[in-house]
Amino acid sequence: MTDEIRSVEEHRSEAPSSVRCMIVTVSDTRTEETDKSGQLMRQLLEEAGYSIVAYRIVKDEYEQIRELVRDAAGNELIEAVLLNGGTGIAMRDTTYEAVRDSLDKEMPGFGEIFRYVSYAEDIGPAAILSRAVAGVRGNTAVFSMPGSSGAVRLAMTKIIVPELRHVMREIYKDRK
Repeated sequence: MTDEIRSVEEHRSEAPSSVRCMIVTVSDTRTEETDKSGQLMRQLLEEAGYSIVAYRIVKDEYEQIRELVRDAAGNELIEAVLLNGGTGIAMRDTTYEAVRDSLDKEMPGFGEIFRYVSYAEDIGPAAILSRAVAGVRGNTAVFSMPGSSGAVRLAMTKIIVPELRHVMREIYKDRK
């Protein structure tokens, strides 16, 4: 085992056993009953032992999304905010900009890996249309992904669910 792998495994072993999450669906049309992607996020997080402390559906409005991310980051009960929807390239899609502009630190690897895996396993060159983004605001992890159920399943199962505890370990390591 290389030192790098050993270090990652050590960090994962020091990670919190659960993370308190807020799920946000960005949509001008979805309701709680029709929000399949939000429901899928909930299911995958709960199956992995994460807790859901808040759930919201918000319109694809830049200021509304920024305010939600800021408020969530200021709430001690919320450790991670996971958004789906509004990440396309249409003029109406503002989630990417709102989330990016709310972050203290960006994790560019999330979007890069999401597009890579999307390309390789799912949608081919259409992956260039994805504007997934993640980062940290204060002590809160923030992940934003496209709103299709396929994109949510891919982001959650391949990246977020397996790595969220480690992300939180890194955020918390300076808080002593």
